[in-house]
Amino acid sequence: MPKRLLVKGNEAICMGAIEAGCRYYFGYPITPQNDIPEFMSREMPRLNGEFIQAESEIASINMVMGAAATGVRAMTSSSSPGISLKMEAISYMAGMELPCLIVNISRSGPGLGGIDASQGDYFQAVKGGGHGGYHIVVIAPASIQEMYDMTMHAFDLAEIYRIPVMILGDAVVGQMKEPLIPHPRPKIELPVKDWALRGTGGGEQRIVKSLFLGDGELEAHNWKLHDKYQQLKEKEARWEEYETSDASLVVTGFGSAARIAKTAVMMARDEGLKVGLFRPITLFPFPEKAFFSLTAHCKKILDIELNTGQMVEDVRLSVARDAEVFFYGRPSGTGSLPTPEELLGQIKKYL
Repeated sequence: MPKRLLVKGNEAICMGAIEAGCRYYFGYPITPQNDIPEFMSREMPRLNGEFIQAESEIASINMVMGAAATGVRAMTSSSSPGISLKMEAISYMAGMELPCLIVNISRSGPGLGGIDASQGDYFQAVKGGGHGGYHIVVIAPASIQEMYDMTMHAFDLAEIYRIPVMILGDAVVGQMKEPLIPHPRPKIELPVKDWALRGTGGGEQRIVKSLFLGDGELEAHNWKLHDKYQQLKEKEARWEEYETSDASLVVTGFGSAARIAKTAVMMARDEGLKVGLFRPITLFPFPEKAFFSLTAHCKKILDIELNTGQMVEDVRLSVARDAEVFFYGRPSGTGSLPTPEELLGQIKKYL
């Protein structure tokens, strides 16, 4: 493998997916994620894989459902309104416990919105945008290297827990270019896919479904899913901390907003201000316990998001009761992303 490449975030996702063994991609074009289907349309045939540009977002996610039921590594990608169209099938796959990768390079909304970078899809991704009270794993990379690494990790998580996994990015991390150091997928032990459908080759019948009509059957299934979500919370939460040990105020944010916030924190440190950064990498499972531990010594949290306030609700639920949580948001359509200097002003205001 080359030691160092300069690539877009969208391309890094494709490279990570291929290295992870994904050979089935089904999608439909929409800005700002079109680099992903373009890349996969070129590479899948070279790898004896399957690329299909479906007739719609709904068709593409149902193709993923069918492929995932056979145990192969399959993925789709889209942007905000396209993900909305996929929600019914995502709920079905959560109920069927099918592993797959869904990528959302989000754009602004609600409705038709625009193609600007936005973090307005946090609620949709983390709270379960479809029906039935389910969860999927949601990972929010903040760099091109993480786009690559977390995509490989996402496929492994999907198989370990038999659950759909979403990479939640936006136009910033999707379209920007940064150096990437490619590397082989880490080898880990994965569970045997004794649930995967095999066709009519004989042997014991296997059924993958989300319809449970027997007395008490659906309730038992929902508690089984609940137990899975609790395991994820205990074992798979990920986050980054920067200069938090002595901080009087900690800035938090995810994805591209956290990149800008980190620069502002570094500027504050240069001025002698005791400020740190806490960046959730997994949005579900949310790093609740880490937040609570952090606020044992730091009682001020400033949440930065490219929306009018979504992750801040989970922050407030996670921190100690005597901690203060402040919010600063910049939804799409206001003209530009916040600058580090702008966020430094907010840090000084609340510090």
